[in-house]
Amino acid sequence: MSALTLIQEQKCFGGRQVRYKHNSAVLNCDMQFSVFLPPQAAERKVPALYWLSGLTCSDENFSVKAGAQRVAAELGIALIIPDTSPRGDGVADDPAYDLGQGAGFYVNATQAPWAQHYQMYDYILTELPTLLETELPLSDQRAISGHSMGGHGALVLALRNPQRFTSVSAFAPIANPLNCPWGQKAFTAYLGEDRATWEEYDASLLLAQYRGDLPMLVDQGDADNFLAEQLKPQALYTAAMQAKANLLLRMQPGYDHSYYFIASFIEEHLRFHASYLQD
Repeated sequence: MSALTLIQEQKCFGGRQVRYKHNSAVLNCDMQFSVFLPPQAAERKVPALYWLSGLTCSDENFSVKAGAQRVAAELGIALIIPDTSPRGDGVADDPAYDLGQGAGFYVNATQAPWAQHYQMYDYILTELPTLLETELPLSDQRAISGHSMGGHGALVLALRNPQRFTSVSAFAPIANPLNCPWGQKAFTAYLGEDRATWEEYDASLLLAQYRGDLPMLVDQGDADNFLAEQLKPQALYTAAMQAKANLLLRMQPGYDHSYYFIASFIEEHLRFHASYLQD
């Protein structure tokens, strides 16, 4: 019996856009996620790109707005689109948009009341891939990408676990959360007051210490209204120079923080990952 419950399914570019529900032991609640299976998945196992979305998003924002399925179908890459936090009536929440449900920040929370459910780091790293590579026609080849809070999550997961991912990319990531209001608020709530524990989830600090050759692509719009206060790509660039890392950071003139920005460059990101993924 499958551990996945089918919620909806549509044919899309010869493949299948599917939404599932499952019970997560790591998050201690039911979770929904979306998957695009390219047409090649009907014949063989395919590699997967994990997409981590940003604040207030669910598993549907990327699948509906980014326009990624056409190129993913051509390249034979599955798209795995988790939710951004645990959900449900019994799951801790906050009235603000940048904390609680929809704002899990891809960390393992250690503080009450969050620790009971908010273990998104372990969910994305281990539980979800293990489940999907058992239940769906996926190989063990994985890349990871994301936007804003999800770009932060993608970079952190990849830099801490380069053996798990062939490549990483991000759109407008929260690059230095220790030094921005979004990160400081979330980390204080989820991880407590000890800033040393925050350092495990700061992509710029992790990159400065990284000594591998993981391929990294980051796009940032220069008209993003969160650029200076929240995103801080300069910290990521400085860290990459220090570590001599394999990072391409591109400032894109005139682009903001929206899904129009993501839709404009998602094809380039998919082709970037395809050059490292193997069936």
